[in-house]
Amino acid sequence: MTLRLAVVSGSTRPGRRAVQVAEWTRARAAAHFGERAEVQVLDLAEVGLPLLDEPAPAAVGGYRNEHTRRWAELVDGFDGFVFVTPEYNHSMPAALKNAIDFLFAEWRNKAAGFVSYGFTGGTRAVEHLRLVLAEVSVACVRSQVALGLVTDFALTAPDEPGTFAPAGYHDAILTRMLDELAGWSTALRSLR
Repeated sequence: MTLRLAVVSGSTRPGRRAVQVAEWTRARAAAHFGERAEVQVLDLAEVGLPLLDEPAPAAVGGYRNEHTRRWAELVDGFDGFVFVTPEYNHSMPAALKNAIDFLFAEWRNKAAGFVSYGFTGGTRAVEHLRLVLAEVSVACVRSQVALGLVTDFALTAPDEPGTFAPAGYHDAILTRMLDELAGWSTALRSLR
């Protein structure tokens, strides 16, 4: 069966770098997997979720809002996810946490990998993200691509996205992470 993988662009800030990184990740994953996987970018800025506004906890289900039902249907259709996240104040963006919090069952028994970026590679954002995803029963793979703002982007100003120019060694790490993600995503199908 063909794997369905989503690359989640986790920042909604205007001029964000996540769009470039997500597209790089999608293109590399599509080339790596070929016919074995469908790979799609989910840009949280385009999804347009408000701050969590469901009256009941996500674990209860029974979503009342149309935007939540659309988001649930979208997430439910994937086997695994690559979360592209910047590091904001030693953590993930609020929009990414909010998007996860909207749902529960739709995340369960799926797998996740990570591509992060920041001055220290975004590693602290991913550490927080791993904890949050564990609570909704997402299996997080070990390997992670950690991109440096100084080394992997040509920046003209701090408020501009600059040009994404990843160092070559990231390709091997990304491939390893994608293979781990495919393995876990395939194995977890039997639990769903």
